[in-house]
Amino acid sequence: MFNRLLMGAAALSLAASMAFGAQGAKFYIGDGDKEKVYMDMVNNKITTIGFVLSDPHERINDAYKTKYGGTNLDNLGFFSITNDKAIGPLLLKEPSLGGFSPFNLHIFKKQGEDKTYVGHVNPETMLDIVGIKDKDVRAKFVASFPELDKMVEKEIGSKTQSVEYKALPAKPMMTFEVPFERGASLEAFKSDFQSKFEEAFEAHKYIIAGYKDIKGAMTDNNVEFSRFDEYWVYSLCHFKFSEGIFNQGRPDAGAFAPCSMYMYVDKGSNKLVVGMPRLENWIAVMGINDPKMVDSIHSLDKEITEIMTGLGAKEL
Repeated sequence: MFNRLLMGAAALSLAASMAFGAQGAKFYIGDGDKEKVYMDMVNNKITTIGFVLSDPHERINDAYKTKYGGTNLDNLGFFSITNDKAIGPLLLKEPSLGGFSPFNLHIFKKQGEDKTYVGHVNPETMLDIVGIKDKDVRAKFVASFPELDKMVEKEIGSKTQSVEYKALPAKPMMTFEVPFERGASLEAFKSDFQSKFEEAFEAHKYIIAGYKDIKGAMTDNNVEFSRFDEYWVYSLCHFKFSEGIFNQGRPDAGAFAPCSMYMYVDKGSNKLVVGMPRLENWIAVMGINDPKMVDSIHSLDKEITEIMTGLGAKEL
């Protein structure tokens, strides 16, 4: 009888776990318009807890209104941040963390609703997407978030809203290698590749929404980073695609935007390694089921892969 009770309890526990799933993203909710408070926080206060803001994109909703004649949002902003000193040593062991370094401290406010939402993708979900299993790296990465969340809660509001999911896609990352002739100057290859990369994506209507020289940032912070000869991250956005999701009922999915595509060269290597979380993660984590949105997400994943292979990258 006792064993049957234990088995029954275990079954209920498993069923509950499967029903509730994992937390994919968390938003703090403030009453009213918190834009000024938020801007002060990201521009002035997050540096006190080690975070650095790069490539802010505020009030994207205004651009939607101008370009498409209307918007369903009072505010939509992407603010890419990193904790450089915390992330540097972790990148040495797990370079794929660049898929969320930087990540978006997202803000949005819907029209007709007197609430402001601020949040980000859950750090455990970030780790699962980029495929990191190292327990020490996972623990240290997660430990860099509580101070940020505490600040957001204090500045924005204590009410929260979470998005839960059951499973990630079978292949949550797209990864590539670009072989090159190293020659005498790595800088020459870097300059040439970056120029071709930016031209190729801009030709397909993508916006280079950000660029972070991770290697340079670590040098500035006196963080040992000698494993890499180069390491940088691009932030990519497709304006029409984003409008079709964020301005059409799913502004919360903007927590995944812009997409971070990391690129690095190991010391002495003649291969550029490239990685980026697939947009398909948006479907799984955010529970996007609108057929038009799902099709557009799959189309962009395919197109990004085609652009990269067109640049000489081999998909892994």
